[in-house]
Amino acid sequence: MASTPEPGEPAKGKPFKLLGILDVENIPCARDSILYGSLGSVVAGLGHFLLTSRIRRSCDVGVGGFILVTLGCWFHCRYNYAKLRIQERIARDGIKNKILYESTHLDPERKQSPSKSSS
Repeated sequence: MASTPEPGEPAKGKPFKLLGILDVENIPCARDSILYGSLGSVVAGLGHFLLTSRIRRSCDVGVGGFILVTLGCWFHCRYNYAKLRIQERIARDGIKNKILYESTHLDPERKQSPSKSSS
């Protein structure tokens, strides 16, 4: 019985490559960008056709819609992905420092006892 792989695991079968170069399964944001781009293409092309009844121009608008929506979704998703990675790295460094400095004199959460001042 073949079990389905977990979402984070790479698939054991043949990977799906778009145009032979873009591995859609393993590149973050690629799948969503392609799907939204294809939906944008259909909406833009069909909308232009319903407004103007010009087939050739509607196909051109559809291709342009695909490119614009795909690139827009790609850059938006990659920006959020990079921002998330930076936040994860900051949190990981904070946890590492917390473990490293816990119960030492460098621990910022440790209450400092007031020093004896002789006056």
